[in-house]
Amino acid sequence: MKIGCHVSIRSGFAGAARAAWEMGASSFQYFPKNPRSLAVKAFDHRDAAACKQFCEKNGIVSIAHTPYPTNLSVDDPDLYQATVRSVINDLEIANACGSIGLVVHFGQYKGKVEDPLFGYKQMIRMVNDILGQWTGAALLLIENNAGQGNSMGMTIEELVQIRQLLAQPERVGYCLDTCHAFASGMWNGTDWQPVARKARELGFLKHVKAIHLNDSMHPTGSRRDRHANIGKGHIPEAAFQEVFETPEFRELPCVLETPHPAGESHQKEIAWVKERFIANTKASL
Repeated sequence: MKIGCHVSIRSGFAGAARAAWEMGASSFQYFPKNPRSLAVKAFDHRDAAACKQFCEKNGIVSIAHTPYPTNLSVDDPDLYQATVRSVINDLEIANACGSIGLVVHFGQYKGKVEDPLFGYKQMIRMVNDILGQWTGAALLLIENNAGQGNSMGMTIEELVQIRQLLAQPERVGYCLDTCHAFASGMWNGTDWQPVARKARELGFLKHVKAIHLNDSMHPTGSRRDRHANIGKGHIPEAAFQEVFETPEFRELPCVLETPHPAGESHQKEIAWVKERFIANTKASL
């Protein structure tokens, strides 16, 4: 697996790729623009091309992540259009950087319509609108939710059905967040084999294109989205080992979104994960 972490683009896209490589990462994630804004960004195409070239030369896989305000289930007309424009802009940047896809959280409807399916309908409508205007190769990667503030996107069944109902499902994959899966109760840390078996039968696993590798500060089923360093939270190390040994995940980018002290990088945690889990995984295959 390609172990990496989230990297800042303060030194540009190519700078982010170099920073990932220097800390021993073989994958990385980045925000294409200001993570707190939906404003469309005019980006440096030469910088993006240099990022793509550097990654190809050094065997690095990258993924992009939409800004925090992105919500696929909004109903306000102005916010809806702003979100569509923003996600398309993010996809353009991700594609130019050579990233395999753009991670976006499963929608969370917080409006006043009482129809329990309305949020899902809005999400399908928005994703169809986005992909209807997007012609590049970068995929849209839907991430499972932890359940904090809203119960949408917490189950494998929801993730699979949303994709199946889209006009162009082949252009959508998944990003599996281990903390979110644990916090939502999708996975309790002792039952990965039956969870993986169900996910395989439903067609979920084969469309997972990236993993967010995070421990959880809170117990399973807490629905609290608080990441912990691997081995420092409530998810047992043996549970992570099972995830690493999943055949469908062997070549995927596996990105840490865990805390680290100010001024330091994820270099030590990347090395520890490789030593603790990847070596054991290779030995078992």
